[in-house]
Amino acid sequence: MAQFDTVRSVGVGARAQIDEGLKAHMNKVYGLMSVAMLVTGGAAWAISGLSTTTNPADAVLQLPNGTLINSFGSAIYASPLKWVIMLAPLAMVFLFGAVINRLSAAAAQLYFYAYAALMGLSLSSIFLVFTGASIAQTFLITAIAFASLSLYGYLTKRDLAPMGAFLMMGLIGLIVAMIVNWFLQSDGLAFAISAIGVLIFAGLTAWDTQNIKNTYIQHAASMDQEWLGKAAIMGALNLYLDFINLFMFLLQFLGNRE
Repeated sequence: MAQFDTVRSVGVGARAQIDEGLKAHMNKVYGLMSVAMLVTGGAAWAISGLSTTTNPADAVLQLPNGTLINSFGSAIYASPLKWVIMLAPLAMVFLFGAVINRLSAAAAQLYFYAYAALMGLSLSSIFLVFTGASIAQTFLITAIAFASLSLYGYLTKRDLAPMGAFLMMGLIGLIVAMIVNWFLQSDGLAFAISAIGVLIFAGLTAWDTQNIKNTYIQHAASMDQEWLGKAAIMGALNLYLDFINLFMFLLQFLGNRE
């Protein structure tokens, strides 16, 4: 593998420096991701609370589970604005990839956190659909699975690059299936999509972790601090997306609806 060849080609002292730098880099990646997760969770919880009411006089509509939605909730969940909220995170991801080279590391980090807050707005409806206990349980299971898969991706000597190409093709097929089922509303297809989604993002978690590690090692001799900061943010974004998607697909299996 290329990263091991890179490490072997340097002296013992330089190798130790690369190892130390890699640990610091991965700690920063996981730290950025963790803060983004807190921003997303906090935003989702707060917005769901602002969208509901216990006063029937303030309610604009009522969900099948009896939850009363106020005018703010109606605007973000039941009006055409919901399409903007659903698609805006996807647009921000593509825009981020296009502009990150023109942003400073500090600006890229701020963009990442703004994206996490917008993702929280997009996901806030889960608190209206699923019980809080099942959300917490699924989050804990996702965290354990994610940590195990990411650790495997970091420690394994196996080259996961071929698996990455297969997973990306599977992801494209998964998106197509989700669009089709948007119109079909098939419970059987929805179950299959959730199961395949869990497998794909489980694999991507390991693959992305190894890719972050390899990228650092391959550029260890020439990277500057600005590049390093941006690389950590992009790595954190990739792992953040893996975690969010893994959580959402698992929630379809494990979540108890209100």
